Amino acid sequence: MLPAGADTTVFPDVSPERKVALNASTSNRIQTPLTQSRILVADSLSDKGLALMREAGLQVDVKTGLSEDELVGIVGEYDGLIVRSSTNVTRRIVEAAKRMQVMGRAGVGVDNIDVEAATKAGIVVQNTPLGNITSAAEHAIALLFAVARNIPRADQEMHAGKWNKKGLTGVELTGKNLGVVGFGKVGGIVARTAQSLSMNVMVFDPYVTERKAEELNVVKVELEALLEQADFISVHAPLTPQTENLLGLAQFEKMKPTARLVNAARGGIVNEAALAEALTKGRIAAAALDVFTQEPLAADSPLRGAPNLILTPHLGASTAEAQERVAEDIARQFVEYFRDGAVRNAVNLSVSLDPKTLAYGRLAELLGSMAAQMAPAAVRTVKVGSYGKLAQLQTKPLSLCALKGLLGNTSTDPVTLVNAPVIAEARGIELVEHQSAKASTYASLLVVAAETEKGEITLAGTCFDDREARIVRVGDFELDLKPSQHLLLMFYEDRPGMVGKFGTILGEADINIANMTVGRREKRGQAVVALTLDDPVPAEVLGRLRQAARIDELYTLRLKV
Repeated sequence: MLPAGADTTVFPDVSPERKVALNASTSNRIQTPLTQSRILVADSLSDKGLALMREAGLQVDVKTGLSEDELVGIVGEYDGLIVRSSTNVTRRIVEAAKRMQVMGRAGVGVDNIDVEAATKAGIVVQNTPLGNITSAAEHAIALLFAVARNIPRADQEMHAGKWNKKGLTGVELTGKNLGVVGFGKVGGIVARTAQSLSMNVMVFDPYVTERKAEELNVVKVELEALLEQADFISVHAPLTPQTENLLGLAQFEKMKPTARLVNAARGGIVNEAALAEALTKGRIAAAALDVFTQEPLAADSPLRGAPNLILTPHLGASTAEAQERVAEDIARQFVEYFRDGAVRNAVNLSVSLDPKTLAYGRLAELLGSMAAQMAPAAVRTVKVGSYGKLAQLQTKPLSLCALKGLLGNTSTDPVTLVNAPVIAEARGIELVEHQSAKASTYASLLVVAAETEKGEITLAGTCFDDREARIVRVGDFELDLKPSQHLLLMFYEDRPGMVGKFGTILGEADINIANMTVGRREKRGQAVVALTLDDPVPAEVLGRLRQAARIDELYTLRLKV
């Protein structure tokens, strides 16, 4: 019989348990073979990006300018969807995407994708955060110069035949204080460029440490201090509930009357009505916006009539180089996803499936599936242990893979790394992680245990050369079992001739045994035989096995290998 309690020999030198929060958004549905995967590109994408996917074997259809109804009508035929900023992927579209595994935004912002609906549906949502950072930073810098030297108004007046030299006097950037709101990659480029102009850079970002600020030669301050001291303010924060309307009337009143504001990050961070009022009343000197709460900007927006305001139509990523890069980035991410199962830059996945752990991710899912099929009752807790060299890598993805494998055998809905935590939480299943650099026998060992009210089933595996998966322990029996689509596990009292009986009964039923491994603790004690088979075993044959061989426990397992 399988041990009822936890097998402490399988969890060597257990570190303190770490319970994993399951309500965090964290994919693939049943993985479609790469050459059968259909990708819909709903916005224009560079030819090079399209070619990368097609050369890899993906079936790519480009259909741009579709309405919501038109997308709803066809999206169910596709495994992947790529958009830029034109197409809005609404809840209706997500719900119609029954085959969809991954959605990709060729760009940074995913405001035009209903990420919540995609997460509930188990769909990965990816973006390309690095492809346009240089272009976005350069546009912000261009707006800083433009707002400092009145360049757009000067150009407009010159074309109108005017020579208003005195009325267009500007200010220098050199020696001024630049306040950077949001100090990510784009904000970092802007800061470095400003420092090359001898500007004094202060940053407001709750997630930047004092040490990091010192390393980059910037001063970390609170928002109020930044508003009071800055001559120029450049916004580079994401739009979140915390940053929405971050800069409104109260903040404009704290700023210098000579201050100039640039927002080339996200619409909604700057309150547009408040900015229009602040400019009209002279509370601040000038501003430049490239992003807006509603895009395209409404014809009756108060911004259109505000003085000393430069408006550009979301041009931050609109360079030939940036469009080429984001197209290539999203294309490579889709190829890696459908070819390798690798997930990169997923906005609704709190982990990345690193190539170093891909084999162990697949192993974790197999062990989770086995645990679900062998558990004696409803699973209450899933324990995932990573030991040896494996513990030095990012192990959270492995825990989620194990959870996905376990839930996939008990749910009629698709289970993915994205929605597995949500499903587990709804069922009251707790996920607990263990890590230890120590491991006996194997350089790396992965352990998955499923705890129920009637006992616990514990399984362990490793990957030879970090590629070839092996199941090395079932309960407290050591094995060397290569995963297969059809597995038969039988626990019995070790007696001479038992293996022969198994083979005879299966042979008479025309069921071929591809491989066999036996594990036992002692001579003539309890043993386990694991058979990999070419075909599933009918119920009638299972009955004959139980009767003829006096088997204590028997499990027929079907795995996705």
